[in-house]
Amino acid sequence: MALEWAISHPDQLVMAAARGDVSPGEIENYFHGVGLEGGIGYAKMFLIDSASMLSDENIKTLGRVIERYALTGKIGPVAIVATTDEAFRQAQVFASAARAERPLRVFRQQLEAARWLVRMKQGDLPADEASPGPTGRRGEYRHS
Repeated sequence: MALEWAISHPDQLVMAAARGDVSPGEIENYFHGVGLEGGIGYAKMFLIDSASMLSDENIKTLGRVIERYALTGKIGPVAIVATTDEAFRQAQVFASAARAERPLRVFRQQLEAARWLVRMKQGDLPADEASPGPTGRRGEYRHS
């Protein structure tokens, strides 16, 4: 499987990693599984090592799936770590399509993403860091 994920209930954290080609079905199964495990409100880190073969339209469709999950309750902050230019581009397409009331940022570095998630969970970010909108710094993007 190209998409693996795990939940830490004590830490209220979901970790996921996509490597190689990932199908829309795998991503939908991830969303569904996280929901069944009670992790929708948890902080999430999603690592993308390479761009998937998903079309931009499929990525936008998955964003709309997130919108439906948002109707069921609070969604936790999401940090997407994209290590390649194409993965970063796809993550930005997803971020702009996945409109929901929650902070979401795209990062290049896992450590920076982890620091941001910790600060989000602690409520330790200034309003401009936690609120939606392009940051204009280091190629990051956040959207709610």
